[in-house]
Amino acid sequence: MTIPPMLKQHAGLASVLGLIFIIFSTTTEHFFQISTFASIANQIPDLILVSVGMTFVLILKGIDLSVGSVLALSSAVLGYFLVVHPLPLNFAVSLSIFTGILCGSANGLISIKAKIPSFIVTLGMLEVARGITKLVTNSQTIYIGTKIEFISSPHPALPFSPAFIIAVTVVLIGQLVLSRTTFGRYCIAIGTNEEAVRLSGINVIPYQISTFLICGLMCGTAGVFHASKLASADPNAAFGLELSAIAACVIGGTSLMGGRGNIISTFIGVLIIATLQTGLAQMGVSDPLKQLITGAVIITAVVTDSVRQRWV
Repeated sequence: MTIPPMLKQHAGLASVLGLIFIIFSTTTEHFFQISTFASIANQIPDLILVSVGMTFVLILKGIDLSVGSVLALSSAVLGYFLVVHPLPLNFAVSLSIFTGILCGSANGLISIKAKIPSFIVTLGMLEVARGITKLVTNSQTIYIGTKIEFISSPHPALPFSPAFIIAVTVVLIGQLVLSRTTFGRYCIAIGTNEEAVRLSGINVIPYQISTFLICGLMCGTAGVFHASKLASADPNAAFGLELSAIAACVIGGTSLMGGRGNIISTFIGVLIIATLQTGLAQMGVSDPLKQLITGAVIITAVVTDSVRQRWV
């Protein structure tokens, strides 16, 4: 029986993740524990969501460098409307998520309609969103307290938080959308050969803008998760998050050239990065060396994937 290529990819990534677990379990005293696994899971819901959105954008040959700043802005909006000018929790959360959608839609509309490379547009949004964040928070951390801590706190019956459970659900829904819907198939087709899809009579613009909107939605929701995890809205939150999200996508096999990507593989990519960083921290590795090792793993993944594609 022939094994589908995507299952081979999942198996390969799962093997890498398993190998990392084995290495750290044998080299550190406290790594192989339920509490460690739960801690990893409960720290990454925001990165999972942002990476899901980034996968959709990358599949259509785009990129979003503003995800960290948009997450911080969404978190700041949540803090502002819970503490500075209090609104009911549902309204504050809705405004936070809407902020992410608004930023994502602006990225898509400007990039696609004005035909400006998304790299440039989202780089500008990175600065704009971060600047607005500092204006909203007056460049100071807004302490939210216990109002939304329940989102990122472990469930009484499980070691995992509601945020992690929601993030995993989003991964499954995202994979179904990408692989089982017309929207997902068109996204992959546009990323593979936009001109061919255009000549077949399909308007590609709504699909291209939609991926940025999805990314914004994920950033807005991730902002809520991030604020609940820290019990505060930090104007300097999520610096460099875009690099971690892109790394997770690339490790998961998403092509920076478009046309190829998988949400579940991106999820495993997030787990690989988070597990690697946690294991290195338990080993007492310094931050510079952690960055070096993590970067080396990412480069190895990219090179391996490139070689694999040439031989497929």
